[in-house]
Amino acid sequence: MSTYMKAAVLSTIGGPEGFKCLDDIPIPELQEGTVIVKNSISSINYADVYFRTGIYPSARHTDLILGQEAAGVIVAAPVDEPLGLKKGDRVVWIAQGSYAQYTCVPTSQIIKIPPGVQDEDAAGVFLTGMTALTLIGEAFPAKAGDWALVHAAAGGVGLLLCQALKDLGVVVIGTAGGPEKCQLALQNGASHVIDYRAEQDWPKKVHELTGGRGVDVAYDGVGKDTWEGTLQTIGLFGKAVFIGNASGAVPPIGLEKLTSKNISIMRPTLRNYISTRERLERYGNKALKMIQEGKWKILKHDRYYSLEEIEQAHRDLENRATKGKLLIRL
Repeated sequence: MSTYMKAAVLSTIGGPEGFKCLDDIPIPELQEGTVIVKNSISSINYADVYFRTGIYPSARHTDLILGQEAAGVIVAAPVDEPLGLKKGDRVVWIAQGSYAQYTCVPTSQIIKIPPGVQDEDAAGVFLTGMTALTLIGEAFPAKAGDWALVHAAAGGVGLLLCQALKDLGVVVIGTAGGPEKCQLALQNGASHVIDYRAEQDWPKKVHELTGGRGVDVAYDGVGKDTWEGTLQTIGLFGKAVFIGNASGAVPPIGLEKLTSKNISIMRPTLRNYISTRERLERYGNKALKMIQEGKWKILKHDRYYSLEEIEQAHRDLENRATKGKLLIRL
């Protein structure tokens, strides 16, 4: 094995132009409690944008390798590794540093890929799939007959949320930008869709669709542009779950906005839901099983990016010019 690898390195916090693709990065060395994974497919998530721009602080502000998940093969592991991980195992992981050919991954953040699941699907579903499962299982335990609003329903998390909610018997209203994305949401679990570009008063449309009752839960990953409308759509005793800030951060919300309908709000993070090995295995294995059982159709963006194209990938993601999951072929 060579001692050097290719990686997309972020040299400055800020815009996507700060990435440099280098081929002389030392391959990480094996450390206690880790394995070395040769990545085959890496994912791009909106959280990577938050790290890049400094919204999520990082211990290293220069020469940072972003990327939170990848699938690949273990090429180095400790002898008698306690979890049974060994050289040659196909695995998927969530940690930091997937914009690279090799990553040193803590064993606490990695699970084996079961037979029949391709690397592309494993990497495409691990973070977003676990996010979707925790949102409908813990943030708001959805049940048959509930009404749910899913913003960005044609995005990576949104598509999985729509499918999983439909599987539970939840009536899903999805929002998306443009007819093509709206059609995509309808094909992947949404019962109704609203084109926010054409429907300026989309909260009113939600109330019309629900017969005036409003939704039981709204999953809002857009943030600044939608939060006020999201609160308007919530019905009596409902819940707004803010899961991202694609348009900017949600400003401070006055408690008086919640009193008229006894609304509750939440800003969950996946890291807390998978903070133990048992929790990671529970949600990670369930996400992969959803693929095995055919309950999740993993839509990938219509192109795979290379490490040299990370800047363009980030621009496409921020401009909402993508559908489904963005993947890097390594």
